[in-house]
Amino acid sequence: MRRSSTRKPGQANSSAASVNSSAADLFRSASSKATSKELERIDNLFYSYANKSSGMIDPEGIESLCSDVEVDHTDIRILMLAWKMKAEKQGYFTLEEWRRGLKALRADTINKLKKALPELEKEVRRPSNFVDFYSYAFRYCLTEEKQKSIDIESICELLVLVLGSQFHAQVDSFVEYLKTQNDYKVINMDQWMGFYRFCNEISFPDLSNYDAELAWPLILDNFVEWIKAKQN
Repeated sequence: MRRSSTRKPGQANSSAASVNSSAADLFRSASSKATSKELERIDNLFYSYANKSSGMIDPEGIESLCSDVEVDHTDIRILMLAWKMKAEKQGYFTLEEWRRGLKALRADTINKLKKALPELEKEVRRPSNFVDFYSYAFRYCLTEEKQKSIDIESICELLVLVLGSQFHAQVDSFVEYLKTQNDYKVINMDQWMGFYRFCNEISFPDLSNYDAELAWPLILDNFVEWIKAKQN
């Protein structure tokens, strides 16, 4: 009698599982190698801009980076890149921050980073992300230990950079007020966030829905009084 060449069901399943497992292992191995290569390119890119003695990308390195991606160092997209990296110190990128940002942007070459910037700007401009970016912009400018506020001149520049394109009239008016008033030498985080809320919630320039009885920072009450005095 001829022996049947048909495999038992269990044997067939075992064989298929073995093949699938081998394919998965190969895929994981290839994926791991690709990730490793990508990280190597990201690291090499970092060291091409990093200061050899500090091991960080410093202001000079950032200027070189800006030149290579053809963006001015005062461009908001550089601040957005710092936000994506979660950079802690203004004008400096650590290797860990650099890796975090470039891996998220899938940019392991300068050309890819350059192409990623417009998409990064779209990401930041989404309302759910922008409030976090706006808050980050303030924290990023706190350059001294235990610093809680920022001088008026710097705040005016930051407002124009971060909010100027979205709320042009409000920013222009608030900057004019800040430069002419004498009550405030610095702005704190509560006042900074309050102005963003003001831009989003208050009808401008008629201010018809501004209620000073609500919990607005005092500086905004003064700002509103200043506008009304000008209008009259």
